[in-house]
Parts: sequence; structure tokens; C-alpha cells
Amino acid sequence: MNLQEQIGALETGVDQLIQAATAIHHVEPAIDQHVNGASAVDAEAVDVEAEAEAQTEAAPADEKPTLHIERPSQNEITMTIGGKSVTLHPMQIGQLIEELSNARASMEPEVPPNLPAGWRFVSTKNPVMAVQKQSNGDRLLVLRHTGHGWVPFQFSPETVIQMYLMLTQK
Repeated sequence: MNLQEQIGALETGVDQLIQAATAIHHVEPAIDQHVNGASAVDAEAVDVEAEAEAQTEAAPADEKPTLHIERPSQNEITMTIGGKSVTLHPMQIGQLIEELSNARASMEPEVPPNLPAGWRFVSTKNPVMAVQKQSNGDRLLVLRHTGHGWVPFQFSPETVIQMYLMLTQK
């Protein structure tokens, strides 16, 4: 997947987040946490609550702000929502991905059970991985994806056996 396709996929995914954020009057900035001592989003760069209120007042009720994503350099993206821009660097992007992933995990409809036709993705060949045995006998497998970061999966002993059989089939 080329850079423009990646940006397009990100714009599509975040578009739903914008719609949800503009539907409410009070927005708690989910990415206003600190990562390794650095603010995830500089307080002066974006005031999410004030922006949501300004959008509610300035735009007609049926008009929603648009999302535009640019990549000015290899190690940053700039997101513009309703005319307000924020530049995010790798650690901030990682935190945004994690926050969106955690939120998506609890949303409905669930992620489709089968791979959708035409689905675009970036795969990581031979990812770094870690395994832990859980007290109930399950195995926690954590894989490092180059785009998503560390992605955890928990498998029952039966599923571990099924995976082994699938991976060793000729």
C-alpha cells in the first residue's frame, strides 16, 4: 500500500471519530495523556472542547467538519479538523492508534469476522514477539506490527494447537 492509500485509509477511519465527536457538546480529549514525559498533544495546539463548541455554534446542524490528513515529513502527520490543525509525531501517532484501537474494541458492529474483499493492509514480516503463559492455561502472544505497534492476542490451549496445525500444514 502506498503512502496516499495509507493516508486515505486513515482519513476514512478517523472520519467516523469526527462524526461521533461533533454529535456531543462536551468532548473529553482522550489523547491528552503523557507519553514518556511528553504531552501527547500540545495544549496550545488544540483545545478539543473549545473546538467542538465552536463547530457547534459556527456550522449549521447538518454540516459536519471535515478531516484532512497530510504527511509533511516522514516522521509526522498533520490532521486538520474543521480548520484546526494538529501535527503529530511518532509517539503521539502511536498513542492515537492505541486509543482508537481500545475504543473500537468496544464498539458495535464488531470488526467483520472474515477478511473483507478489497481490504488494504500493511503486513510485518517476521515480527518481534513475546509469549506469556496465563494462570488459566491460556497463552498471551504479543506481536510488534510496524504500524500498529504491540498487538496482544490471547489463545486458549485448544486454539494454540489449531494454530500449530494450520502453520505446519503442507
